[in-house]
Amino acid sequence: MNRDGLCLVADVGGSNARFGLVERAGGPILHVRSLPVAAHAGLAEAVEAYLEGLPGGADARPLRPRHAAVAVATAVAGDMVEFTNSPWGFSIAAAREGLGLERLLVLNDFEALALSLPRLRPDQLRGSGGLPTPQGTLAVIGPGTGLGVGGVIQTAHGWVALPGEGGHATLAPADDFESELLALVRREHAHVSAERLLSGIGLPVLHAAVARLGGQALAAPLAAEQIVENGIAGQDASCAQTLDVFCALLGGFAGSVALTLGARGGVYIGGGIVPRLGDRFFASRFRERFEAKGRFRSYLEAVPTVLITDTLAALSGAALALEQV
Repeated sequence: MNRDGLCLVADVGGSNARFGLVERAGGPILHVRSLPVAAHAGLAEAVEAYLEGLPGGADARPLRPRHAAVAVATAVAGDMVEFTNSPWGFSIAAAREGLGLERLLVLNDFEALALSLPRLRPDQLRGSGGLPTPQGTLAVIGPGTGLGVGGVIQTAHGWVALPGEGGHATLAPADDFESELLALVRREHAHVSAERLLSGIGLPVLHAAVARLGGQALAAPLAAEQIVENGIAGQDASCAQTLDVFCALLGGFAGSVALTLGARGGVYIGGGIVPRLGDRFFASRFRERFEAKGRFRSYLEAVPTVLITDTLAALSGAALALEQV
């Protein structure tokens, strides 16, 4: 990538769209900015708003990208992209033409996040022990607005991402309390996926169920942000318990992902929720439940789990995907 081949990279979730520019292959992500999805009619409008905010504005030739890679929080199949947890939708061909791009690559957001794993620096990560050297097969899960799951495999030709929709896999209980919890949620949701409880849209559902099992009647559902804030501050016992249950369920789910993908190189946790939990996450039952797989406990004991603390990591993965096209 030279100045004439300036590239736009983006990571579009259910709540926010993050943008940046890359001037050369392997170069840093420049001019990073996050825009709220709700404030813009669609992808093209958000891109133009981002470009307008660059030095010189959208029409400044050196800052008008010719290529773009956009990671989206939904499955990508064909020309039309419809988001799972956002009103946005667009035609890839129409967006490419409307934005004046020579090339527009659209990929799943966790495909991009998975591709970022080999490039992550120690200052972008936090582990309970030492940080692993990326090798073999790696998995990533990320509770954000939804719950993303992906993987990446080291091959003789570089790293190859495995996109998927693992967040919609059925969530499994591990004890009697969780069985009661899921049975309660199933009264309103026939299919209780992992995302149904382990995400921004799922935390209010999880909290309501935890509170109800504890005999507490809620006047109104709490937003995910309030549940996290109250739980961390210790201001609400049901919120604190919700975070504990969240971490335990997430650990069990992460262990299942590791076994399914054979991710001996490590399971990375991204998304916007877990980094906010800080030390509470590392003191939780996450790791205990991650390893609690019966005869395969020793297998999982050797698999590192690492928290991605940089919420912009997927941008570098989008850049790598564009380099490899």
